Amino acid sequence: MDLLTAATTTNVIKILLLGFLSFIIAFIAVPPLTHFLYKYRLWRTIKKDKSIDGQNLVVIPRVHLPHEKPVPRLGGLLVWIIPLVVSLLIMLLSKTGIPLFVKLNFLSRGQTWLPLTVLIGASLLGLADDLLQIRGKGKYVGGGLSLFWRISIMALLGLLSGWWFYSKLGAQSMHIPGNGDIAFGWWYIPAFIVVMLAIYSGGVIDGLDGLSGGTFISIFSAFAIIAFSRQQIDLASFCMVLVGALLAFLWFNIPPARFYLGETGIMGLCAALTVVAFFTDSVLVLPIIGVLLFIESGSVILQLLSKKFRQKKIFLASPIHHHFEAKGWPHYKVTMRFWVIGLIAAMFGVIIRLLG
Repeated sequence: MDLLTAATTTNVIKILLLGFLSFIIAFIAVPPLTHFLYKYRLWRTIKKDKSIDGQNLVVIPRVHLPHEKPVPRLGGLLVWIIPLVVSLLIMLLSKTGIPLFVKLNFLSRGQTWLPLTVLIGASLLGLADDLLQIRGKGKYVGGGLSLFWRISIMALLGLLSGWWFYSKLGAQSMHIPGNGDIAFGWWYIPAFIVVMLAIYSGGVIDGLDGLSGGTFISIFSAFAIIAFSRQQIDLASFCMVLVGALLAFLWFNIPPARFYLGETGIMGLCAALTVVAFFTDSVLVLPIIGVLLFIESGSVILQLLSKKFRQKKIFLASPIHHHFEAKGWPHYKVTMRFWVIGLIAAMFGVIIRLLG
């Protein structure tokens, strides 16, 4: 085995082993977490009966019967606490000088400090929103932060992250597969904000058992491959650690779900995904790799515009996964077919990026 092949094999083992370790720790953590969530009844106490435009919900309550068993939020704690624990644990063990742990350490200033920091920061803000919803507090229907504040928070995160990329990392351009780079200059920062908000708008996908978990697994796996191809081994490891935690979450989120991601999971994952997309210079293939997020948010936007200007709906319900439920599809059929679409799209997006 030549040196290049040996180094590649070692890096693959590192990435996969960290993902495996993340899954095992998260899987072990779930029973005490769910015991805590159910013991303290950490689910939304006020049913949301109005849509984002203030109109009464009709189809969704009929599909999701009001007598269904309450399901806790805060399952998203897994997808940011576990990566934090794994990263700190491996970093501390690497201080022993043992070669295995030194190699496994993936915390680096150039690749993973920023996405990990953004993941934690956004998740903590989402946690505050979840707690407000659980207690039924806040001006938003059903409790929690208003849409204005959620968007403002994500925009601020996008502003700070974009500024860091522009001023500290010198990033001023984006790669167009097959056409090289296009210079943005200081417009790079507003572009970062727009991408952050676009991805977060796709967070409405956390509405069916197993749907969001499977979707984000495909997306972060795709970016792990892209990061690996660019020799960003630590960033690829970070993505795979997230995948490991998401796999453990998905095990307990498939029907019947034991918990949901909640805003603490959605905000963190969407913010981290934005940073990873910019780090890998793969923003322009993000609509392909994350196609389900854009379809979900697009269906909501189209529905609102149609109701406002045409006084009629395009879909029976939005986001679009509720449309298919309203048509009579079992929720598990919607979820599994969306998984297939997301996986195929992620594969195609990786191919486009690597060819570019």
